[in-house]
Amino acid sequence: MATLLARLGTTAYRRWPFFIAAWVVVLAVIIGLAAAFSKPMSDNFTIPGIPSEQAADLQAELFPGATSAFDQANVNVVVQAPEGETLADPENAAVVEDLIADLEALPQQPDDVEILPPGQVAAGQEQQLVDQAKASGGSVEQARADAAALSPLTEDGRTGLVTYTWDVDSPADVEPETLDALDEVMDDARDQGLVVEANGPGATGFATPGLASEALGIGVALLVLILTFGSLVAAGLPIITALIGVGIGLTGVTAMTALVDISSSTSILATMIGLAVGIDYTLFILARYRTELHHTDDRARAVGIAVGTAGSAVVFAGLTVLIALSALSVVGIPFLSAMGLAAAATVFVAVLISLTLLPAVLGLLGRRAFGGQVRRYAPPRDGQGLVVNNGVRWARWVGKRPVALVLAVVVALGALAIPLKELQLAFPTDSTAASDTTQRQASDIIAAEFGPGREAPLLVVVDARDVADGEQGAAFGEVVGWASGLDGVENAQVVATNADPTAEPGTPAATPTGALVQVLPEFGPAEAEAQDLLTDLREGEPGIEDATGTDIGVTGLTAITTDVSDRLADALPVYLTIIVGLAFILLMIVFRSILVPLTATLGFLLSVLATLGATVAVFQLGWGGFVEGQPLVSFIPLFLIGVVFGLAMDYQVFLVTRIREARVHGMSTPEAIVDGFRNSARVVTAAAAIMTAVFSAFVLQDDAIIKSMGFALAIAIVFDAFVVRMVLIPALLYLMGEKSWWLPAWLDKVLPDVDVEGEKLDRGPGYHAEDSDLDHELDELNDEQSHRV
Repeated sequence: MATLLARLGTTAYRRWPFFIAAWVVVLAVIIGLAAAFSKPMSDNFTIPGIPSEQAADLQAELFPGATSAFDQANVNVVVQAPEGETLADPENAAVVEDLIADLEALPQQPDDVEILPPGQVAAGQEQQLVDQAKASGGSVEQARADAAALSPLTEDGRTGLVTYTWDVDSPADVEPETLDALDEVMDDARDQGLVVEANGPGATGFATPGLASEALGIGVALLVLILTFGSLVAAGLPIITALIGVGIGLTGVTAMTALVDISSSTSILATMIGLAVGIDYTLFILARYRTELHHTDDRARAVGIAVGTAGSAVVFAGLTVLIALSALSVVGIPFLSAMGLAAAATVFVAVLISLTLLPAVLGLLGRRAFGGQVRRYAPPRDGQGLVVNNGVRWARWVGKRPVALVLAVVVALGALAIPLKELQLAFPTDSTAASDTTQRQASDIIAAEFGPGREAPLLVVVDARDVADGEQGAAFGEVVGWASGLDGVENAQVVATNADPTAEPGTPAATPTGALVQVLPEFGPAEAEAQDLLTDLREGEPGIEDATGTDIGVTGLTAITTDVSDRLADALPVYLTIIVGLAFILLMIVFRSILVPLTATLGFLLSVLATLGATVAVFQLGWGGFVEGQPLVSFIPLFLIGVVFGLAMDYQVFLVTRIREARVHGMSTPEAIVDGFRNSARVVTAAAAIMTAVFSAFVLQDDAIIKSMGFALAIAIVFDAFVVRMVLIPALLYLMGEKSWWLPAWLDKVLPDVDVEGEKLDRGPGYHAEDSDLDHELDELNDEQSHRV
C-alpha cells in the first residue's frame, strides 16, 4: 500500500494542474445536481417494522386520507387572559377575534381556512357528543366528560387553544418568513394584554444553523496550525482542503435528498466530522512532508514518501471511521443510516483530498509551501543528534510511572462514568425545549391548565372488519372501556370512525369498520410513565382482541418515538459488536499485534463511558447550570459511540504507527515509544486540539441535539486523545514491553502485509537520515519574499 500511495502522491505533485482541475469538476457537478434535484430535509424519525408503524399502516388502510404523525404541520396557539379575567370578557374577546383574523391572513394558510374561537369550538364539540349520546342511548354525563377532556377552553374560561394546520406537506415545508409573521401576530395580541404562545410541529420550523460555530472552530484551528508549522501558508492548507471536502460532502448530502429522506441534523453533523477529520488528515501528511524535507532535496520524492507513510495511516484511520459510521446502516434505522452514511461520505472525501488534492496543491506552491514564517521550531538535541522535544519528555515521564498512571486513568474515567446510571433517553418535544422559547412556554401552560397528557395522546387503531354487522359500535365501546380502566389514563374516547356520515343508515358505507380511540394519559410525553402506559396497552392487546373480535394497534407521535428509542437501545449491542470486531481486525493488520488492538479497544470503552457520563451530568442532570436538564436525544449514544470509536482509532493509528515504525527499524519497545512520541506527539496534540475546537464551537448552536452532540464529541476527544492515547496506551506499552507486538505465527501468515510504516519504499538516491538545513532554506525563502515586497 505504501508504494502505491507514494506513486499517487508523487504523480499528484508533478501533475498538479490535472488533479486540481479534476476536483473543480467534481465540485461543479455535485453543485449542479444539488441545485437541480434537491428536496427539503425532514425529521421523520420512523423505523419500518416497529409496532407503532404497523399501527400507522393499519390506520392508513382504514382511513385512506390519514396524515402521518410526522407530517402534521399543526399549530397550537395558546391564549390566556390576565388573572381574574376570562377570554369571554368583551375586551379580551375582541383581541382574540383580531388574533384569529390575523392568523387566517398568514402566508401558507389554506385558501378556505376558517379558525374558530376556543369557546365556539368547545360548545360545538360538547353539543355534538351529547347529541350522539342521546341518539345512541349512551351516557350524557360521559359525553360531557369526553367533551371536557378534549375542550380547547379551560373550565374557568381563562385559557384557550386556537388550532390550525398549515397548507404544506410536512412541517419542514413551513418557511421561516411564515413563522416570523406568526411571531408578529402573537406580539400584537401580547401588546393588548393577553398571554400568547405557540407550539406544535408547525410552530417549530427547521432553522438552518448559522456559520458562527464553524467560523469559531476554524479560527481556533488556524491558530493551532500556525503554532504547529510556524508558517502562514502551511497553516492555511489544511483549512482550505478541509473546507473543500466539507463543501463537496454537504453538497452531495443535499443532492441525495432527491432519493432518500435526510434529517435536518445530518448536514450539521457531517460538517462537524468533515471539518475535524479533513483538517487532521491533511495536517498529518503535511507534517510528515516537512519532516521528509529534512532527508531529501527532491520535493516530489518527499511528497511521495509522506503520502506513502502518513497517507497509509490516514487510509486506515479513515477506514475505522468509515466502518463506525457506515455500520449505523446495519441496525436498520433509516434516519440514523442516512446520518451515518452522509458523515461517512464526507470522511471518505476528506481521505481522498488529503491523498490527492494536498499533493497537487503542494506541487502548485513548490518552495512556497512553508512560506510566511512567523516562528521557528528549533528544539534542543541530545548527544546523538536526536531531537529532545516535549513529546520525548512526556514519553519518558510516563515510562517512569506506568502503573500509577494506568490506575489513575482508569479510576478518573470510571468516576466520570458514574452519572451514566441516570441516563434517560427520549426524543425532543415542546415540553423539553428551552424555557425561554414560545414552544416550551406554550407547553407549560397547556400542561398546567389542560393536564400534561394533552400533549402526549396515544392513538388506538381499531380494525373491526371481521366483526359482525351491527356489533361494531359495541366493540369500539369495549375497547374504550378497556383503555379507560388502565392505570394512568385520564380519558379514552372514540374520536373518529370510517363510516360515511352522509350514507343511508344500514348501508355498507354507513357501517364503520374502523375507529380511532384517543387515550389521554395523566403525564407528559417525556415522563417515564408514558412508556409504562404504552407497555400496558400493548400487553393488553391480545385480550381485548379476543373479547371483541377486532385487531388493534397503538400509534401516535408518543408511541412512535418510544418505539424508536427502544429499537435504538436494542440495536446498540449489535452495532458495538460489528464496529469493534471489524476495527479489531483492521488494527491487527496495521500493527501486526493482538494486544495493541485490544488495549486500543479497552481504552475506547473507558473514554466513551466517561463521555456519556459527563454528557448525562451536564445535559440531563443540569450540573453546572450550563443548560436546563432534559433527557438526552435517543440516538445520541449510538451515534456518539460510532463517531468516537472512529476518531479514537484515528489517534491510535497516528501515534502507534510511528512507534511501530521505530521498532521495525530496530529499536526496543521503550525506545520506540520515545521515538514515536518524538515524531508524532506534536502533530497528534495539534490534531486533537483542532478537533476539540471544531466540536466545542457547535455548543453555541441553539439546536439542543447539535449542542449536546458538539459537547459530547469535544469532551470525547479530550478524554480519548489526551488521556487514553497520550497516557494510558504508552503506559500499557511500557508495561507489556516486547509482548506488545505478540502475534501467533499462523495469524501472521494469514494477515496481509500492508506496510503502513513504508519499510518497502524506495527512497531513492540522495536520501539521508541526517537533517538538512531546512530552516536555513525557509529563511532564505522568506528573505526572498521580503525583498520582492
